[in-house]
Amino acid sequence: MFVSRLRRVAVLVLEGAKPLDVGIPAQVFTTRASMPYEVRVCGASPGLVTGGDGLSYHVAHGLDALGWADIVFVPGYRHPDREDPPPEVVAALLAAHERGARLAAISTGAFALAATGLLDGRRATTHWHYTRALAARHPRVRVDENVLFVDEGSVLTSAGAASGIDLCLHVLRGDLGVAASNHAARRLVAAPYRSGGQAQYVPRSVPEPIGERFAATREWALGRLGEALSLQSLARHAAVSPRTFSRRFVEDTGYTPMQWILRARVDLARELLERSERSVEQIAADVGLGTGANLRLHFQQILGTTPSEYRRTFTRGE
Repeated sequence: MFVSRLRRVAVLVLEGAKPLDVGIPAQVFTTRASMPYEVRVCGASPGLVTGGDGLSYHVAHGLDALGWADIVFVPGYRHPDREDPPPEVVAALLAAHERGARLAAISTGAFALAATGLLDGRRATTHWHYTRALAARHPRVRVDENVLFVDEGSVLTSAGAASGIDLCLHVLRGDLGVAASNHAARRLVAAPYRSGGQAQYVPRSVPEPIGERFAATREWALGRLGEALSLQSLARHAAVSPRTFSRRFVEDTGYTPMQWILRARVDLARELLERSERSVEQIAADVGLGTGANLRLHFQQILGTTPSEYRRTFTRGE
């Protein structure tokens, strides 16, 4: 059984911080037996921080928490397009990054990361309402308004509040594996995986009933990954033409139908590698990839590793 070292998470609350943005990382990474994380909520200084939407926060820690953390989450805050965070906050974020901590922004928290200069020349996103403002205020940032989150390694950004859940689950997947991420998603009653490349919002012209049918088809496919699945069979289940299904599927997920199926199969293989003793050949057959050679090929293409190395990573203690 994989046992991870304790990871330290700081949630930086700035003036006007959005309640949901603060609550997401605090809840996802809260310390429990199954989650090797310790969370500290902090501000520019300990004490009362005036939040947004009628709430305030009493934080126990100041900026020293950023020097302690392995990953720092920066929730969205009030008027990010008008002024940068206080200089001492910017300096503390830079120092944390230089020490090796990852910095992750939820929604308009991206403006705070941009103020450090760490996003210059890198892709980033923020809430769709603020993407133009981010690009105007920080023109060296490569703002992508059509994604849920962006992982640039040591700096990560996400769109509106709900996409903060996607970002946190993405971090969990990288730290602890698919099984832990899926467990957290079930606890949150959230989708276990939405790709970072998925659009922030669906165009209003899309009829809602079709959107519901497409979600049902994805659930249907996830229960049949070991079977032969084709574009035609997926479209038939959704009761639309293959052409319509392909176009809408890309809009909804950021992937073509068969790309999504492939990644779902690789994800299921990851979970089986983490939680079972089945051979690579057996797992390849179980998830619909046929042979161990095929599974190894897709693992290398998508994850940059082999099934055997992946299994070793998530079954040995750190």
